[in-house]
Amino acid sequence: MANGVGPGAQEAGRRWAAEPDFWPRVAEQLGTALAVMDTAGRIVAVNRAAELLLDRPAVTMRGADFHDLLHRGPGGGRIPRDQCPLLQALNRGTAARGEEDCYLRGDGGLAAVSWSASPLTDDGSPRGVAVLFTDADTGPAADRGARRERAAYTSALEDLTERLTLVSEITDVLGQTLETDEALARLGRLLVPRLADWAAVDLLIDSEQVHRVAVTGPAGRDVVREDWLGRLPATGTAGLSPLERVLKGGEPVLRGQAGTATGPESPLAAGHSDFLRSVGATSVLTVPLGPQRQVTGALTLVRTNPAHPFDAGDLEVVGDIGRRVGLVIDNARRFGRQRAVAEAMQRNLLAPLPQPGSMRLAARYQPAPAGSQVGGDWYDAFELKDGALALVIGDVVGHDLTAAAGMAQLHGILRSLAWDHTEPPGVIVDRLDDALPAITTVSMATLVLARVEGPRTGPWVLRWTSAGHPPPLLLTPEGDARYLEEGQGLLLGARLGTDGHRPDPAVPLPPGSTLLLYTDGLVEVPGSDLDTGLGRLRRNALALAHEPLETLCDEVLARMPPGSTDDIALLALRLPAP
Repeated sequence: MANGVGPGAQEAGRRWAAEPDFWPRVAEQLGTALAVMDTAGRIVAVNRAAELLLDRPAVTMRGADFHDLLHRGPGGGRIPRDQCPLLQALNRGTAARGEEDCYLRGDGGLAAVSWSASPLTDDGSPRGVAVLFTDADTGPAADRGARRERAAYTSALEDLTERLTLVSEITDVLGQTLETDEALARLGRLLVPRLADWAAVDLLIDSEQVHRVAVTGPAGRDVVREDWLGRLPATGTAGLSPLERVLKGGEPVLRGQAGTATGPESPLAAGHSDFLRSVGATSVLTVPLGPQRQVTGALTLVRTNPAHPFDAGDLEVVGDIGRRVGLVIDNARRFGRQRAVAEAMQRNLLAPLPQPGSMRLAARYQPAPAGSQVGGDWYDAFELKDGALALVIGDVVGHDLTAAAGMAQLHGILRSLAWDHTEPPGVIVDRLDDALPAITTVSMATLVLARVEGPRTGPWVLRWTSAGHPPPLLLTPEGDARYLEEGQGLLLGARLGTDGHRPDPAVPLPPGSTLLLYTDGLVEVPGSDLDTGLGRLRRNALALAHEPLETLCDEVLARMPPGSTDDIALLALRLPAP
């Protein structure tokens, strides 16, 4: 172990500041290697012993960053600055010691050193740090061998821990999304620069088509060079390249410097080789995404430092990552297909809107961002036999096929009840609630049933009832916006044996006014309360009240804050202006 640097070194620092010639004389008399860093970590001076130990002339070291120039890991790789104990001591202004660190010699070899550092001050102001270091390989050969074995074991253990941590993080992060693009973007940010300098992902679109869907470069940046992304050329049939073998279900491939193929290459192989050459690849890993019998694509990782190639351990870890990523992509594709079918089914269950006279109707349905199945949100509008216009908005509890089936049942039953009996909305919904257990699979639901009454030229009256649903929003041409809360009642399925009747309030609808019916997904966002959502909808709708009805619907949805996890149904009615 090196001797500590105590008050004598600090006094040397003060003498050096006052007498420029004093420092060189002190330094050169020391038989131990000595270096002085300033407060920025740059080498101010080194003595002859340091030159000999590091095989570097002093002139090549002065002004260089001590850590970047000298400090290395046992395998020769660079160490992050935030993991350097010497820099930590410099930043804190405290003394520190280290055993068996590796310093890079001028001949490219590594010197195992023990070191001791003490801060230098001048009248209490920090001036830097003085570092004494000695060759840790001095001493009996058995001791040196034991130290090297311990260092190698520790390095291998740390490397294994880092790899296992990376696999765990990737598994956890990818499991949080079923969106392929988002999953691959997260994958690139996790792999670069922790494991590689570049990462590329190629997906099989069918048995013949390959698309490069993601390229991540240094510092985790997503790269969108036109010639790197998109559909790749066709694969070959003979002499398959590593990428082609992997895409056809072959084993993971580890190879050295790319772009040295001697035989003819297929268009796909040639394009991939051009990519590897352009990024300066010196070591390349290519692994399949998914199990061999169900390969969905390939992951290619690139390192550009010849002194730090991939090894067999990297190949095993990346192969495991590829299998996990392939399963995520396969699940995401299944989710996408299910979601497309679910959305088509949901939209087909929503009836087309009438356009009664000079009134205008518009509606929107927006599926949940992360839902793979249909939900229970729906809207409806239809003319009744007495000339009134019926408006419905509803939400069946659940987000699955059962909820969708229940929504379709309620939809049909409510239409029949409303058409068959010219009765107030509250009476009709009471009858629907009574019939619920006998003729539907729905356990609970919310809805608003409204009647717009009056001649086609007005005046009009809105009569409505709400079964536990968010209140309608009425916008007037005078710039008024208020929620119609007088019609609130219990949700469907929760009457609890009461013999009471649902409310049937009535309110005049001014010419030029707009009425909005909506489901709770429009006003409920995780992390925010209902009052905040209602206030946001009121402000947005009021600001859009004079826009065309279609524009109002589009913009109300567009101004939703991110984070919504529910379906949204929206039904809008606009009455003609005077």
